Amino acid sequence: MNTFPKKKSSRTNDLLPPISAFQQTSHSMIEGEHPATLSEETLLNDVTLDFGRSSGPGGQHRNRKATACTATHIPSDLSGEATERRRQSENRKMAISRLRRTLAILLRRELDTETYAISELWESRRQGDRLPISPKHVEYPAILAETLDVLLACNFDMNQTSSILQISNTQILKIVSGDKAAITWFNDQRKEHDLKPLKI
Repeated sequence: MNTFPKKKSSRTNDLLPPISAFQQTSHSMIEGEHPATLSEETLLNDVTLDFGRSSGPGGQHRNRKATACTATHIPSDLSGEATERRRQSENRKMAISRLRRTLAILLRRELDTETYAISELWESRRQGDRLPISPKHVEYPAILAETLDVLLACNFDMNQTSSILQISNTQILKIVSGDKAAITWFNDQRKEHDLKPLKI
Protein backbone atom coordinates (compact mmCIF):
# COMPACT_ATOMS: atom_id res chain seq x y z
CA MET A 1 0.00 0.00 0.00
CA ASN A 2 1.35 3.43 -0.93
CA THR A 3 2.11 5.92 1.81
CA PHE A 4 2.22 9.63 1.04
CA PRO A 5 3.21 12.63 3.12
CA LYS A 6 0.23 14.65 4.27
CA LYS A 7 -0.03 18.05 2.67
CA LYS A 8 -2.39 20.95 2.85
CA SER A 9 -4.73 21.17 -0.11
CA SER A 10 -3.77 23.66 -2.79
CA ARG A 11 -7.12 23.92 -4.56
CA THR A 12 -7.72 26.91 -6.79
CA ASN A 13 -10.53 28.58 -8.72
CA ASP A 14 -10.91 30.65 -11.83
CA LEU A 15 -9.87 33.87 -10.08
CA LEU A 16 -6.51 32.53 -8.95
CA PRO A 17 -3.39 31.64 -10.95
CA PRO A 18 -3.30 28.12 -12.49
CA ILE A 19 -2.78 25.29 -10.06
CA SER A 20 0.67 24.63 -11.55
CA ALA A 21 1.83 27.88 -9.93
CA PHE A 22 1.34 26.32 -6.50
CA GLN A 23 2.67 22.86 -7.21
CA GLN A 24 5.74 21.42 -5.56
CA THR A 25 8.92 20.95 -7.57
CA SER A 26 10.79 18.61 -5.22
CA HIS A 27 9.99 14.91 -5.03
CA SER A 28 8.35 12.91 -2.24
CA MET A 29 9.21 9.33 -1.33
CA ILE A 30 6.49 6.68 -1.47
CA GLU A 31 6.20 2.94 -0.92
CA GLY A 32 4.52 0.34 -3.08
CA GLU A 33 3.41 0.53 -6.68
CA HIS A 34 3.98 3.83 -8.43
CA PRO A 35 0.64 5.52 -9.23
CA ALA A 36 1.93 6.61 -12.66
CA THR A 37 2.02 2.94 -13.64
CA LEU A 38 -1.57 2.14 -12.65
CA SER A 39 -4.42 1.59 -15.10
CA GLU A 40 -6.70 4.59 -15.53
CA GLU A 41 -9.53 2.81 -13.72
CA THR A 42 -7.33 2.07 -10.69
CA LEU A 43 -5.68 5.49 -10.68
CA LEU A 44 -9.04 7.29 -10.78
CA ASN A 45 -10.03 5.62 -7.51
CA ASP A 46 -7.62 8.09 -5.88
CA VAL A 47 -8.32 11.07 -8.14
CA THR A 48 -10.86 13.89 -7.97
CA LEU A 49 -11.91 15.60 -11.19
CA ASP A 50 -12.94 19.24 -10.91
CA PHE A 51 -14.54 21.05 -13.83
CA GLY A 52 -14.82 24.79 -14.27
CA ARG A 53 -14.78 27.58 -16.77
CA SER A 54 -11.52 28.44 -18.46
CA SER A 55 -10.01 31.87 -17.95
CA GLY A 56 -7.75 33.79 -20.28
CA PRO A 57 -7.71 34.05 -24.10
CA GLY A 58 -9.57 31.66 -26.32
CA GLY A 59 -12.60 33.41 -27.69
CA GLN A 60 -16.16 33.86 -26.52
CA HIS A 61 -16.96 30.13 -26.54
CA ARG A 62 -14.22 29.23 -24.09
CA ASN A 63 -15.95 30.55 -20.95
CA ARG A 64 -19.53 29.50 -21.68
CA LYS A 65 -19.29 25.96 -20.33
CA ALA A 66 -17.38 24.22 -17.56
CA THR A 67 -14.89 22.57 -19.91
CA ALA A 68 -11.65 23.09 -17.95
CA CYS A 69 -10.54 20.09 -15.91
CA THR A 70 -8.21 19.63 -12.96
CA ALA A 71 -7.31 16.06 -11.96
CA THR A 72 -5.97 15.85 -8.39
CA HIS A 73 -4.34 12.76 -6.91
CA ILE A 74 -5.75 12.78 -3.38
CA PRO A 75 -2.94 10.90 -1.52
CA SER A 76 -0.19 13.20 -2.84
CA ASP A 77 -2.24 16.36 -3.60
CA LEU A 78 -0.52 16.57 -7.00
CA SER A 79 -2.58 17.76 -9.95
CA GLY A 80 -2.74 17.99 -13.70
CA GLU A 81 -4.95 20.48 -15.48
CA ALA A 82 -6.17 21.20 -18.99
CA THR A 83 -8.09 24.22 -20.20
CA GLU A 84 -7.23 24.61 -23.86
CA ARG A 85 -9.86 22.35 -25.43
CA ARG A 86 -13.49 23.27 -25.95
CA ARG A 87 -14.75 19.79 -25.12
CA GLN A 88 -14.82 18.76 -21.48
CA SER A 89 -13.97 15.16 -22.40
CA GLU A 90 -10.79 16.24 -24.20
CA ASN A 91 -9.63 18.39 -21.29
CA ARG A 92 -10.40 15.52 -18.92
CA LYS A 93 -8.17 13.18 -20.91
CA MET A 94 -5.36 15.73 -21.07
CA ALA A 95 -5.61 16.56 -17.36
CA ILE A 96 -5.26 12.89 -16.41
CA SER A 97 -2.31 12.50 -18.78
CA ARG A 98 -0.59 15.54 -17.26
CA LEU A 99 -1.31 14.23 -13.77
CA ARG A 100 0.44 10.96 -14.67
CA ARG A 101 3.53 12.88 -15.78
CA THR A 102 3.54 14.97 -12.62
CA LEU A 103 3.26 11.83 -10.50
CA ALA A 104 6.07 10.22 -12.51
CA ILE A 105 8.38 13.16 -11.85
CA LEU A 106 7.55 14.11 -8.26
CA LEU A 107 6.94 10.74 -6.57
CA ARG A 108 9.91 8.44 -6.01
CA ARG A 109 9.99 4.86 -4.77
CA GLU A 110 12.81 3.55 -2.65
CA LEU A 111 14.57 0.75 -4.55
CA ASP A 112 17.25 -1.72 -3.58
CA THR A 113 19.75 -1.64 -6.43
CA GLU A 114 21.06 -5.07 -5.44
CA THR A 115 17.72 -6.82 -5.91
CA TYR A 116 15.76 -4.59 -8.26
CA ALA A 117 14.41 -6.20 -11.43
CA ILE A 118 13.04 -4.16 -14.32
CA SER A 119 9.27 -4.18 -14.78
CA GLU A 120 7.38 -6.31 -17.28
CA LEU A 121 6.42 -3.17 -19.18
CA TRP A 122 10.06 -2.10 -19.40
CA GLU A 123 11.18 -5.52 -20.62
CA SER A 124 8.37 -5.68 -23.18
CA ARG A 125 9.41 -2.36 -24.73
CA ARG A 126 13.18 -2.73 -24.53
CA GLN A 127 15.01 -3.50 -27.79
CA GLY A 128 18.53 -4.52 -26.90
CA ASP A 129 20.15 -1.48 -25.27
CA ARG A 130 17.39 0.81 -26.57
CA LEU A 131 13.92 1.63 -25.34
CA PRO A 132 12.28 3.85 -27.95
CA ILE A 133 9.11 5.57 -26.75
CA SER A 134 7.38 8.78 -27.72
CA PRO A 135 6.69 11.27 -24.91
CA LYS A 136 3.13 11.33 -26.23
CA HIS A 137 2.69 7.58 -25.74
CA VAL A 138 0.25 6.51 -23.02
CA GLU A 139 2.97 4.35 -21.41
CA TYR A 140 5.57 7.13 -21.29
CA PRO A 141 4.77 8.25 -17.69
CA ALA A 142 5.27 4.70 -16.40
CA ILE A 143 8.58 4.37 -18.25
CA LEU A 144 9.66 7.80 -17.02
CA ALA A 145 8.78 6.96 -13.42
CA GLU A 146 10.82 3.76 -13.51
CA THR A 147 13.78 5.57 -15.07
CA LEU A 148 13.79 8.30 -12.43
CA ASP A 149 13.34 5.80 -9.59
CA VAL A 150 16.42 3.87 -10.65
CA LEU A 151 18.44 7.04 -11.27
CA LEU A 152 17.74 8.23 -7.73
CA ALA A 153 18.50 4.80 -6.25
CA CYS A 154 21.84 4.86 -8.07
CA ASN A 155 22.60 8.40 -6.87
CA PHE A 156 22.50 9.47 -10.53
CA ASP A 157 25.41 7.25 -11.52
CA MET A 158 24.61 6.84 -15.21
CA ASN A 159 26.66 3.70 -15.69
CA GLN A 160 25.04 1.90 -12.76
CA THR A 161 21.60 3.02 -13.91
CA SER A 162 22.36 1.81 -17.42
CA SER A 163 23.45 -1.58 -16.06
CA ILE A 164 20.22 -2.04 -14.08
CA LEU A 165 17.86 -0.81 -16.80
CA GLN A 166 19.84 -2.61 -19.52
CA ILE A 167 19.81 0.33 -21.89
CA SER A 168 22.48 2.84 -22.91
CA ASN A 169 23.17 6.14 -21.16
CA THR A 170 21.99 7.92 -24.30
CA GLN A 171 18.65 6.13 -24.15
CA ILE A 172 18.23 7.06 -20.48
CA LEU A 173 18.72 10.71 -21.34
CA LYS A 174 16.27 10.48 -24.24
CA ILE A 175 13.58 9.15 -21.92
CA VAL A 176 14.19 11.83 -19.29
CA SER A 177 14.44 14.66 -21.82
CA GLY A 178 10.99 13.81 -23.19
CA ASP A 179 9.55 16.05 -20.49
CA LYS A 180 10.93 19.50 -19.64
CA ALA A 181 10.00 19.22 -15.96
CA ALA A 182 11.67 15.80 -15.78
CA ILE A 183 15.00 16.98 -17.18
CA THR A 184 14.88 20.01 -14.86
CA TRP A 185 14.32 17.72 -11.86
CA PHE A 186 17.07 15.39 -13.10
CA ASN A 187 19.68 18.14 -13.37
CA ASP A 188 18.62 19.76 -10.09
CA GLN A 189 19.15 16.40 -8.40
CA ARG A 190 22.53 15.97 -10.05
CA LYS A 191 23.59 19.31 -8.59
CA GLU A 192 22.49 18.18 -5.14
CA HIS A 193 24.65 15.08 -5.61
CA ASP A 194 27.62 17.27 -6.59
CA LEU A 195 27.40 16.16 -10.21
CA LYS A 196 27.42 18.35 -13.28
CA PRO A 197 24.09 18.90 -15.07
CA LEU A 198 23.90 17.02 -18.36
CA LYS A 199 23.11 18.88 -21.55
CA ILE A 200 20.51 17.36 -23.83
